[in-house]
Amino acid sequence: MQRIAIILFLWLSPAAMLAQTVSGTVIDSESRTAIAGATVVVQGTTKGAFTDQTGRFEVAASSGDTLIVRFLGYDDRKLPVTETDLQIQMTQNEFELDEVQVIGYGTQAVKDFTGSIASVSSEDFNQGNMVTPENLLNGRVAGVSINTGGAPGSGSTIRIRGGSSLDASNDPLIVINGLPIANNAVGGSRSILSTINPNDIESFTILKDASATAIYGSRASNGVILITTKKGSQQLRINLNSQIGYSTLTDQIDVFTGDEFRELVAIERPDLVGLLGDTNTNWQDEIYQDVVFHTHNLSVEGSLFKVLPVRLSLGLTDQPGSRLTSEFNRNTASLNLNPSLFNDHLTIAINANFSQEQNRFAQGQEGNAISFDPTQPVYLDGSPFGGFFEYFSDNNDGLFNSSDLISNSPGNPVAALLQRNDRSTVYRLFGNAKIDYRFPFFPALKAVVNLGLDDASGTGFIEIDSTSRIFQPNGDFVGSFSEYTNDSRNVLMDGYLAYEEEVNNLRMDVTMGYSYQRFESVGFTSGEQRNDLPDTEPVTSVATDLVLIGLFARANFSLSEKYLATVSYRRDATSRFSPQNRWGNFPAVALGWRINEEFFPNSEKVSNLKLRLGWGITGQQDIGSGAELLFLQRYNTALPSSQYAFGGQPITVALPQFRNEELKWEETTTYNLGFDFGFFNNRLNSTFELFFKESRDLLAFAAISDGSNFSNSGFQNIGEFTSQGIEFSVDYDIFRPRSGDFSWNVSFNTTVIKTEIQDLALDQDVRVGGIAGGVGGTIQLHRVGYAPYKFFVYKQVYNENGDPIEGAYVDLNGDNLINDEDRYLHRNNQPEATLGFQTRMTYKGLDFSFNLRASLGNYMYNNVNSARAQYDLIQNVQVLSNLPSSVLASNFNTTPTVILSDYYMEDASFLRMDNLNLGYTFQGLFQTRLNARLGLGAQNVFVLTSYSGIDPEIFSGIDNTIYPRARTFLVSLNLSY
Repeated sequence: MQRIAIILFLWLSPAAMLAQTVSGTVIDSESRTAIAGATVVVQGTTKGAFTDQTGRFEVAASSGDTLIVRFLGYDDRKLPVTETDLQIQMTQNEFELDEVQVIGYGTQAVKDFTGSIASVSSEDFNQGNMVTPENLLNGRVAGVSINTGGAPGSGSTIRIRGGSSLDASNDPLIVINGLPIANNAVGGSRSILSTINPNDIESFTILKDASATAIYGSRASNGVILITTKKGSQQLRINLNSQIGYSTLTDQIDVFTGDEFRELVAIERPDLVGLLGDTNTNWQDEIYQDVVFHTHNLSVEGSLFKVLPVRLSLGLTDQPGSRLTSEFNRNTASLNLNPSLFNDHLTIAINANFSQEQNRFAQGQEGNAISFDPTQPVYLDGSPFGGFFEYFSDNNDGLFNSSDLISNSPGNPVAALLQRNDRSTVYRLFGNAKIDYRFPFFPALKAVVNLGLDDASGTGFIEIDSTSRIFQPNGDFVGSFSEYTNDSRNVLMDGYLAYEEEVNNLRMDVTMGYSYQRFESVGFTSGEQRNDLPDTEPVTSVATDLVLIGLFARANFSLSEKYLATVSYRRDATSRFSPQNRWGNFPAVALGWRINEEFFPNSEKVSNLKLRLGWGITGQQDIGSGAELLFLQRYNTALPSSQYAFGGQPITVALPQFRNEELKWEETTTYNLGFDFGFFNNRLNSTFELFFKESRDLLAFAAISDGSNFSNSGFQNIGEFTSQGIEFSVDYDIFRPRSGDFSWNVSFNTTVIKTEIQDLALDQDVRVGGIAGGVGGTIQLHRVGYAPYKFFVYKQVYNENGDPIEGAYVDLNGDNLINDEDRYLHRNNQPEATLGFQTRMTYKGLDFSFNLRASLGNYMYNNVNSARAQYDLIQNVQVLSNLPSSVLASNFNTTPTVILSDYYMEDASFLRMDNLNLGYTFQGLFQTRLNARLGLGAQNVFVLTSYSGIDPEIFSGIDNTIYPRARTFLVSLNLSY
């Protein structure tokens, strides 16, 4: 108030009365069109204005004052006040159109960044059949890895700098137009991003280090991804984008054909030849299909009544999956309104997005398809199981029920898919309304209120045909049927003040605010409706609301355009922890030095040299749903052990559950050193960064002391974890458009990360990484002093010919015994280095681009072979099972003796071409402003690897069959007006 009073006094003083009203128009220097929304500020004062829709402005200034004019994508203009009506021409900085980027609670010029921040705009998105948004930037950003499954619309494992935790979430926080979304999708949905139309996205901004992410302190330990959607414009623009494509699988596990299997059985088990059939069935071929997909997006943007910028978009995606019966359909609609009122002092951004997602899920049958007898047919005349072949025989009891099935026999994998109808429909409405008001009497200060809502509901059912081999507990073949509904809601309210001012050579930007967010979830399942046993009763579950509250502040300073500083602080509270541990404090500091402004001002050869240093602390509290009340005493009556007999009647006893009142925030401290450089008028740009992260008080699911009166494990703050790495990226315009008709851009990035566990609960090893082929077996280990998820295996012994000797392992501890003490830590599931390469070339209307990704040093445990490639598995009770042909190389017989051998560890390094695109744009069709681009493309073009499995890119490092990724070919047509 004191500051405002002083300004009002100065305005009314005699000296101020000498000021005059200066007006003018701001236009583009080339197109001569008006620029709306440009800022015009009197240097060294808080006086300023915005240009209106016609580019006009008025500001109080005196003769001799200097006006500073700024607008996104244009060079700043500084000019003295020499007359009262000015025409100001702005020059586009064509190769820095993204110089102002969205950051947490505001925007900032790229040149002023002090933290580790990367941005990918729509012009640089990956091209092709991008069903979910995250694949638009796969391989584009150093330090960001994205691993997407093969199912249509499936979710992705996203990691920024490798994550920061062991048992808590390692997923980044995703913020859409200022609305942070939950990391878990509503039941029935494919993923948290599957309901979002990629065509509506304008840009991604990735915040990687603590100095950039600490403003989101409570959930920022794993980085932040800011998604900005497209908005309306002043000009009418219509865009139609259609794609149609074809997908096919190119690889499968090598198993014996029917003829080869008959020969194998005759040699290995001649006594079982009578169990063989007379067909040749490739069961992997039978469970997959080639598919045709199509996607269509229509958007219209413009200005209603010349005052209301608006954008409306509609999208339709029909994407069948490669696995039989798998389907994904999505319909989306979005509306964006961006009115500006009161001479642009009040701006409003309304974003509303609606989607309908329809799925048919297909259960994994890959393991069954590998093992099912290839001499048996898919269909069998007269089969009571819907005409499908199944292993059964009439036991002559006059009934047809479960006793007629051959005991423990596998089911027909094709029948398992076709006789199961697993469908869901998900509706999601999300968006926000952001109100931005700049005070007319104090234009340096603005107030912002952001209200957000993310409401999703999913309904579904699972029906198994009555002719299926699935039977009820009483032995009847009547199929099954169950239904479910799930609802989730995410409500946000942010409010903050932002102050911007430039005094002499000091420019400052200060933000202070408050955030409130609440997550709600309700679920219902009907239970099995064709079986009325007590354990199939309907269940309604209401999750405890999760509430997050935050107080935050940030200040950015720029002195003489050379010296930069950012200071931020956030104080967060979560309802997951007890009142005494509820609040966490997350500070951050970053410094920057623009060396080029110090030593090479106005140089085009050296256009950018900047050194950045950052430090900060971020938090972690995401330990999953159902863990919101760990600090309260809770009791469970659902366990069978909680009953005892009294007078012949069962009496239910409530058993106490795990409780931890001391549970608190996991904290990650990050140090970052960055060096940015650009040469030849920003034709060549590069960034080099070093980072170190240390996570303390890990939220670990660990054992507790014996003798407690509740479960023997639960979440505790135990352990430390560190990660350190190097990032390097470079972008080079080899030929720029202005140098001729030909342009060529290349970009490259690489990341090297090393992780290490510093401390664990009671310094005990933690076994992780469950595998098939044994009961409760694991293949990975957490151990102090090593990277997490190291493989824990025996060292295989080989004969003089280099062949493995079954059951022979190296006695590593020399005690003449082979036991668990001889297992050793071997290789990592995560790569030592990742690389990305992109290039785009244009010649007049022709464009060509492709993307490459590489992963080096990551190893895979081939659980497909370790659990299935042994001769003793030919006979499965009274039926025969096929084997991977890799058994011919190992000649192993018994699974338990070989499953933990390092023989099954394989180098899974790879080079993958994700996308290949060729297109031609026709300009000015029919002598109008209609443009058309016709494109051809391919995805998952090739993978070069020495790994013997289907795909070397499995995040866990354990290959126990996957939903394979298809190769896709597509034709696209884009019409723009």
